[in-house]
Formats: sequence, C-alpha cells, structure tokens
Amino acid sequence: MAAEILTFGCRLNAAESELMRTHAAAEGLEDAVIVNTCAVTGEAVRQAEQAIRRARRLKPSARIIVTGCAAQIEPARFAGMSEVDLVLGNGEKLKQASFGLDAAERVQVDDIMGVRETAAHMLDGFGGRVRAFVQVQNGCDHRCTFCVIPFGRGNSRSVAMGAVVEAVRHLAQRGVPEIVLTGVDITAYGADLPGAPSLGKLVRQVLRHVPELQRLRLSSIDSVEADDELLAVIADEERLMPHLHLSLQAGDDLILKRMKRRHSRADALAFCDRLRALRPDIVLGADLIAGFPTEDEAMFENTRSLIAECGLVYTHVFPFSPRPGTPAARMPQHPKALVRERARALREAGAAEQARFFASEIGKVKRALVEREDLARSDDYATIALAEAAEPGSIVDIRITGRDGERLVGSVLA
Repeated sequence: MAAEILTFGCRLNAAESELMRTHAAAEGLEDAVIVNTCAVTGEAVRQAEQAIRRARRLKPSARIIVTGCAAQIEPARFAGMSEVDLVLGNGEKLKQASFGLDAAERVQVDDIMGVRETAAHMLDGFGGRVRAFVQVQNGCDHRCTFCVIPFGRGNSRSVAMGAVVEAVRHLAQRGVPEIVLTGVDITAYGADLPGAPSLGKLVRQVLRHVPELQRLRLSSIDSVEADDELLAVIADEERLMPHLHLSLQAGDDLILKRMKRRHSRADALAFCDRLRALRPDIVLGADLIAGFPTEDEAMFENTRSLIAECGLVYTHVFPFSPRPGTPAARMPQHPKALVRERARALREAGAAEQARFFASEIGKVKRALVEREDLARSDDYATIALAEAAEPGSIVDIRITGRDGERLVGSVLA
C-alpha cells in the first residue's frame, strides 16, 4: 500500500507532495502518512496537528512523517507529539534518502537559510489529475511584517530556465494539458540567476519551446515585481490563461506600510486597470488579510472597497493570525471576534463581486478544461458544473446556462 500524503497550503506544497510520493515509492515506504504542513496562519498549523492525531487514530500502525513549513519553523512542536515518528525540514523532504526506513534521527531539520539552490523536479504527472504544478522558484527575500514563510522557505532562489522548460516539456509530452508555474514569490524569478532573466522571459521561453503545451497558468504574483515582458506575454499569448491571482493583502496605504508591502492602493488599482487594457478578458483574484493590527474602520473599508474597484472575482481572505517572531505579532492586536467579523465582511464583498461576474457570463460560450466527467475549469478559472458527462483532460466549448453557488452551470457544445 502506497504512502498517503496529506497536503496543506500552497500550490508549491502540492508540487512537492508529488515529489515526496515518488521518493516514498522509490524507498519502498508503505503504511505511512506524510503530512506536508503550512505555516501561513495559526489555524493552518492547528489543522495539521488535528490531521496528525486523526491519522494515528485511523492508522495505528502507520509511520507518520511530518514536514513542510510548520515543521521547518517549529520542529520541536511536532517532535513533541507522540503520534509523530519523523520530522523533516523543507530541504530534507526533497531528498529521496529522507524517506528510507533507517533514518538515524527522529528530527531532520537543517537551517533553511543555508540553502542556495533550487532544482527542477521531473514528475510524470499529478495522480491522474489534468493539471500539474512546476516549481520555478522557492523562498522569499522580502520581510512582510505578518509573514513567517521566509523562515520556512529561506531566501529566494530560482530554477534555471532550461530546467523549467524541460520539466514542462516532460509533462506536456505525457499528456498533461495544463501546467501551473509555481513558487513562493514567482515574480522574483531570475534575480539570482546569471543574466537575471525575468518571469516574463521564462514564460515566453516555455511557450516558445514547448509548442505541445496547451495551457499555462501562473500562481500568485506580486504586482510591484511584474516586469514589462510579463505584461507583454499576458497581452499576446493565448495559451497563457487570462487569470491572475494577486498578492494585495490590503487596500489602505497606512496598513500596507505597516505590513511592509511595497505597493500602494493606487498602485494596485493602476495595475488591475493596466491588465484589463492589455487583456480585456482577464479575470483577477487576490489574497486579502482581515483585521491587521491597528486597522480601524476606515482602513478596513478601504480594503473592502478595493474588491469592487479592482473587480476581484476570486478572493482568498485570511483572518489576521499573529505568527511567532514576526513584527506584526508585537503590534496591538484586535479581539478575535472583530477579526472574524471583518473576514466575514470581506468574504461577503468577494462573493458579491463573484456573483456579479457570474451573472454576466450566463449565455456566453467559454473554453474550459474538463477536470472530471461532471466538472470543468474555464480559461479564466471559473468552475463549471456540466449538464452532461465529458472526457477528463479534454478542452471543450461550454455554453453557460446558469449559476449554482460558487459554480457556473453549462452544457458542452457538440
């Protein structure tokens, strides 16, 4: 029986889970549960702990291995759980030998800041899914006051451009129709490589040298780092999907400054307007934090109103969570009830913007990738419930006939 992998958090973690699946199989690791944790919020860490305890109850004899950002940052926390057999850092989890049954030490977590390179990982697919993630970058050089992730991932480091192209070609030639380029801060791509190639140049090279690739997406980007080549490729490459997820976090200038973000509210609005001018069909999403320390009602309203002003169809709202060792954790905190209420209000504003967009889509024909027989994903990332079965992995035209909650409803055209 193959090892079970429980993945929390980002797309980069999802990509690394597939690599760990390959490593575990190569080492003959069976009857094991690998928990790939996230540290972005306290709630994410708590959920990982719950999953570990549940795994032990359901599989009393299984070998439980804990890794990921939370394990990298707080190895003693997980080593202190009686359910855990092995704790691996983010560097160690990428090494096949770490999954051997003869591990000499129960905790294997090295200093992530000492890692200087990031290698490409050749994967044959993603467990039968029609979409695969390719890591192009890891780590982050920025120090936003709320964020603990640099301490889990280390400093920014990029995968060589040729290696990325080969990894994408490898998957495309095996029939994967859609690839997502992912990392911690992918718009920082290339600054550490010879010649400092940009993310835009990387995207252009991937599309040019892998003509068999049908669809390419980008994971979350930082608007202030977006280079002119990236904007150009967004404008003129149809195989780059018209959907971007932006790391905005807030819509108030003083809160952005206290977060140590590098853009202003006006920058965010201007960037969204520029994207729509370049690619009128583009659809945007964003990460937003609710209840940041010192945020008053007017500041919060500036963030809430940003959703409609930027036309953010897909919002990912994080209730502020003080993370150990970060400057924001030392700032005056809001009551948890207020943070939850502001998060609820942001989600409601996001749902209203999504409903407005979905209503405008009814009657249109959308190009979409069938993810399973009854479900497809449009070019602009809308989930579409299908009225009739379709072949997973196929790319089809769908007439949108209605909406069901956070999904559109449609019929495949013959």
